[in-house]
Amino acid sequence: MENTLENKILLSTSTDQVRVEFYKKTYKHVAGGVLLFVVFEYLLLQSDVIVNFMMSMTQGWRWLVMLGGFMFVTNYAESTVLKTADKNKQYMAYALYVFAQAIIFVPLLYIAIYYTESAELVEQAAIVTLALFTGISAVVMVTKKDFSFLKAGLTVGFFIAMGLIVAGSLFGFNLGLWFSVGMCVLAGGSILYQTSNLVNKYGTEDYIPASLGLFASLMLLFWYVLSIFMSRD
Repeated sequence: MENTLENKILLSTSTDQVRVEFYKKTYKHVAGGVLLFVVFEYLLLQSDVIVNFMMSMTQGWRWLVMLGGFMFVTNYAESTVLKTADKNKQYMAYALYVFAQAIIFVPLLYIAIYYTESAELVEQAAIVTLALFTGISAVVMVTKKDFSFLKAGLTVGFFIAMGLIVAGSLFGFNLGLWFSVGMCVLAGGSILYQTSNLVNKYGTEDYIPASLGLFASLMLLFWYVLSIFMSRD
């Protein structure tokens, strides 16, 4: 059975109690995704083979191949959690997406931790990311404003960003600090959009799709907050 608008009860038409339970489930699943990411990342960083392979994939066209694979997994996970009502399949797709995030983060976290000989930089970036995520999400929850109008701007922004990333990878130039700042702004807009969907779009059983969308935005924000922190050193 597909999880379509025709056979699901929209959260926006439900009682306050139902909405509160939905929010609790969603953010618990986001937290679960973060914990699973930490476990995956810890295990991946223990393997010299994986670390060396991922470091070798960060240059030129190889990084584009990695990004292409990551985008393929992302599209598969998103389509799976949206098109099926089978919770087991949704959880498997969510876990696969978390694992893909852990893989793509290996080079960045390896540099941040092992080249600086401390996890302090990562911890600081994580605290700032969670604070920003909480604050941006609270704006939607308090105001109940519909931020669906951001979709077009976010789409254009991400296409421009991908074009710059491709150009940087192919021609070997550093996108720099301001690109990371711009991506943080895009990530913040994505969090607004995803949280707005949480309030206005999803059905009462869509907490896994909602969790995946929020987790994706959170990890994008974390990537570029950490990149900004690393640019200071």
